This record gives sequence, structure tokens and C-alpha cells, in this order.
Amino acid sequence: MLLAHAVTVSEARSYVAALADCALTIDASIEYDRVLLQIDFIHGDYIPAITQVQVTDRELLFSVAESAIEDLVEHGIDGLTVELVLDMLYAARELDAP
Repeated sequence: MLLAHAVTVSEARSYVAALADCALTIDASIEYDRVLLQIDFIHGDYIPAITQVQVTDRELLFSVAESAIEDLVEHGIDGLTVELVLDMLYAARELDAP
């Protein structure tokens, strides 16, 4: 895994984890955790660390997470796999709606 790919994965993982932490319901938090697990599954043993995110605005967290997941295509991850992860992210967001 190249550095740029590791940074993208770390960003995606960090922002999805932040979404799970600030979710309004337990169900939404669980769904965000499932997205995180799917990202980990895609990358196997090469999983960069989660970094602390200082942002608490859920819209911004979602936007950055979505963008980072979309960027995985540029690092060799299959487009269909990325779309499935994005679909999981959108499903989690629907459960997290106020």
C-alpha cells in the first residue's frame, strides 16, 4: 500500500468512526461501524490507524467520509466494491436522520 492510499484509507476510517461516535441512535452507530468493518475487510491486513477528528458537524463528517471512500477507486479498489460501501454509508445516514 502506497502512502497516498494509506492516507485515504485512514481518512475514510477516521471520519466513519467519528460518525459512529456522534450518531443519534444506537442503530445508526452500528451501521457506521459496519461500514468501518467493510473498509477494513477490503484492505485485509493493511489497515492504517484511525486518527482523532476535531470536527463535530455531522454533515461535514459525512461529506469527508464519502469523498474519501470515493477516492479509493483511484488507489485500485474495484468501483463496484466502493459503490457497495457508499451504499452502506448512505443506509447508515438514513438511520441517523434527526
